Amino acid sequence: MTQANISKFRQLVQEHQRLDAILGSDDELAHLLPVVEVTLGVLAQDEAGHYYGIVIRADREAIRLTHSGSIPEAAMPNTAMYANSAAWDECLSRQPAPNFHHFFAMRMRVPETTVIGDEQTFAQHAHILRRLIEIGREIVSGSSPAASKYDLDRSPITGNYLSVSLENRLIDLHVEHSGPVDGPVLLFLHTAGADARQAHSIMNDPTVVNRYRTVAFDMPGHGFSDRLDDEFGSWSLTTERYIAAIEAVITQLDLDQPILIGASMAGQACLAMALHRPDLIGGVVACEAADHVPGRTTPWPTDPQVNGSIFAAEWIDGLIGPQSPQQLRWDIRWQYSQGGFGTFTGDIDFYSGSWDIRGQLSRIDTNACPVVMMTGEYDYSCTPEMSEATAASIKGAEFWVMPELGHFPVYENPVAFSPHLSKALALIERKRNA
Repeated sequence: MTQANISKFRQLVQEHQRLDAILGSDDELAHLLPVVEVTLGVLAQDEAGHYYGIVIRADREAIRLTHSGSIPEAAMPNTAMYANSAAWDECLSRQPAPNFHHFFAMRMRVPETTVIGDEQTFAQHAHILRRLIEIGREIVSGSSPAASKYDLDRSPITGNYLSVSLENRLIDLHVEHSGPVDGPVLLFLHTAGADARQAHSIMNDPTVVNRYRTVAFDMPGHGFSDRLDDEFGSWSLTTERYIAAIEAVITQLDLDQPILIGASMAGQACLAMALHRPDLIGGVVACEAADHVPGRTTPWPTDPQVNGSIFAAEWIDGLIGPQSPQQLRWDIRWQYSQGGFGTFTGDIDFYSGSWDIRGQLSRIDTNACPVVMMTGEYDYSCTPEMSEATAASIKGAEFWVMPELGHFPVYENPVAFSPHLSKALALIERKRNA
């Protein structure tokens, strides 16, 4: 059988010498070495039901390949990523299809994909396994075309603290601004576990700031803002808390009918405001949002035996479209590694827990508050199908899919996102002026 006719996964297994050489020289892996020795695998099953694939050993000295091909029971790793061979073939392709581009996406959306062995060990070493797949993809499919470098000038953005009363406490929220002070207002909300830095690219986009005043703020306990809770790690976001924070910023800054823009949990907050406080806002651009998003809670960021900074970055890595600039992918990962203890999981309490407005969408009046929804095709958490179904239940809402984008469209690929935002804003203004 020729090399061209064998599956990509089989090809990777056969390239064991090349893989081992790269594992021993890869710069990223050199910074990910564990203190305690562990064996990790990438596995499938053959027609007879026997495991085959690759197994590596990682310790404080190096990461090396120990087995390739058929894996005997005695050589089974401590933990492994498992999928069928066809799924691995798509994952290892140069431009994988949505839901096949990352193991976490496959595990959530591709049947038969799972973790074999110890789940905690997997959570502790997911970063090594992710890099292993990236190297495998480069071996069998070549490097993906490099996205152009994105240069960001933050000099037009200014920041200050805003004292607001929330839950009978006076706290300082960090707020940032750009654009003409007398222009129509865009109010940006950030995703779970992150902060207002996510909006910086749009707050510096000439197509936006030449016309609009842009405002973004850090939620309580995020970025530079004060936290609300006294107990360390006790943060838990609710719809009521989110609405209260948005109301406070709009009121204290005396913002006139701002258009809300957000993705993920911030997209859900846009829908919450359209439902509960349409009188305060002039419309919403709800990205990566749906009426209910189950299946994204995880205990590992707060497990004392798992490095939460590393795991949070891995948990969100597959939500980024693979065509996004690598520089911005690492910026997103870096920001997610910086969150306070329990902040990310506390936000997910809302995003994939208490948030559920099924049966209430018909109450949203798009004549009073225009609604535009759009979702990246690589978002496996809140899929395009989930967002489309939600938009279809809101009379007058607009929806479209954003090609080559994922769960963080504002941040991960600003050049690709900007035309979508311009289209959304034009639709909202047209409806407001009708």
